[in-house]
Amino acid sequence: MNYCVRVLLLMACIVPALVECKVRHYKFHVVLKNTTRLCSSKPIVTVNGKFPGPILYAREDDTVLVKVRNLVKLNVTIHWHGVRQLRNGWADGPAYITQCPIQPGHTYVYNFTITGQRGTLLWHAHVNWLRSTVHGALVILPKHGVPYPFPKPDHELVVILGEWWKSDTEAVINEALNSGLAPNVSDAHTINGLPGTVSVDNCSTQDVYKLSVESGKTYLLRIINAALNEELFFKIAGHKFTVVEVDASYVKPFKTDTIVIAPGQTTNALLTADKKSGKYLVLASPFMDAPVAVDNLTATATLHYTGTLASTPTVLTTPPLKNATQVANNFTTSLKSLNSKIYPANVPLTLDHSLFFTVGLGINPCPSCIAGNGSKVVASVNNVTFVMPTIALLQAQYFNIKGVFTTDFPANPPQVFNYSGNPPANLQTTNGTKLYRLSFNSTVQIVLQDTGFISPESHPVHLHGFNFFAVGTGIGNYNPKKDPNNFNLVDPVERNTIGVPTGGWTAIRFRADNPGVWFLHCHFEVHTTWGLKMAFLVDNGKGPKESVIPPPKDLPKC
Repeated sequence: MNYCVRVLLLMACIVPALVECKVRHYKFHVVLKNTTRLCSSKPIVTVNGKFPGPILYAREDDTVLVKVRNLVKLNVTIHWHGVRQLRNGWADGPAYITQCPIQPGHTYVYNFTITGQRGTLLWHAHVNWLRSTVHGALVILPKHGVPYPFPKPDHELVVILGEWWKSDTEAVINEALNSGLAPNVSDAHTINGLPGTVSVDNCSTQDVYKLSVESGKTYLLRIINAALNEELFFKIAGHKFTVVEVDASYVKPFKTDTIVIAPGQTTNALLTADKKSGKYLVLASPFMDAPVAVDNLTATATLHYTGTLASTPTVLTTPPLKNATQVANNFTTSLKSLNSKIYPANVPLTLDHSLFFTVGLGINPCPSCIAGNGSKVVASVNNVTFVMPTIALLQAQYFNIKGVFTTDFPANPPQVFNYSGNPPANLQTTNGTKLYRLSFNSTVQIVLQDTGFISPESHPVHLHGFNFFAVGTGIGNYNPKKDPNNFNLVDPVERNTIGVPTGGWTAIRFRADNPGVWFLHCHFEVHTTWGLKMAFLVDNGKGPKESVIPPPKDLPKC
């Protein structure tokens, strides 16, 4: 079965040809699909019966309308990860942040215009843990007549990396929340929905994805990490990549044999098929530079040259060590914005808000958590474990509904301590639905500092509604007097999801030029569930062109 078909139920414009068309219509039917892969016959939640879901194609400046019909007995939302949704948080998708969920049997039309963006992004469910199977690619091509700022490839391929769970992921996280302990890890990794030649519970499988290439041709690989909880390495035996884009932002091209990619991140890389023939192993393996449980099963695929016999032995390669921090660092430090005349890096040089956010784990009382000895693991930003509201925050703000949230989220942690050393005596966090308020067009710097409350872990942090520039990073405690001297304010990489290193920090900058309520959270789903999240309230500016647009008539109700 082809798991990367080009979508379904198109109402306007022929997608493969991408003819001139400013409005593209899609239909998403969220359904249960039975699967027998990995010796499991359990049903999974899918879009249009596909895992991964359909690829959506559009061009910069297109308007995209996606009618989502919920045909399962669970609440559903869809998030268009990385789309800025200018003045239009109603189409962003995170449940109880910008919208109430789409209830069973109901529909909602996501209507948004892609402004000033082109590249590879993803869409995924943004309620509970449904994105484990409800996800797919969003490919945004440049405007007609606008070339790539790199040699035009002969072909393009979408490669979605993910995790496979033999258990229902909703049951996995519910069991963990009831016990107070960490949830089980996934059973395997996948490449375009297939695990490859791995063994799960003594059940061998030959479900191997094949990347077919022709010798001498160049391919643009659009690589997406759709996994719930794990950063991944990606490599192909005997071949190198030229990285040209991350998170739908062009970068200065550089060569590497290993790509590291966190959940929610995307990477575009050119691959030249410079061998005459053969089969070459493709790997997706976990990266975790902290002593915590991960799924150690490496997903495999094959790069298969045209004309190669099926019996030809596959050229092998070995994945990096799970804790190959230097391999990951070599990749991330090579990322620089293109910063050209056409694609400048408009880094804010003066700051209206300088924020310091600690991100990490804690322990709170839980009398009912027997397995956790009366306590439970939680996560927080600046020691605030975020409490999800029952009314969407954007709706509460727009319609002036009182008592849903407060705007007193702290700009700094309540207690100063050795963040990368011994934890404080009290590991308890506070609870609240707190937002941080920003005036329209203000400039913001956030230093995200990992803490070692329970165990040091990395955190891929995603900011909705904005791109940002990653101006600095380091290991240990951030030093506000010394570290800014080494910030890159010329060509830092522009992203929407950034990794906060284990036992270290990352500094990002952005301009708050998008009014609304915008989520910031760890893209490890377990950390988000535990409360490692907050939201920004960006005020309207002057006039309707700097204000949140009115909500659509079919906006779901809580």
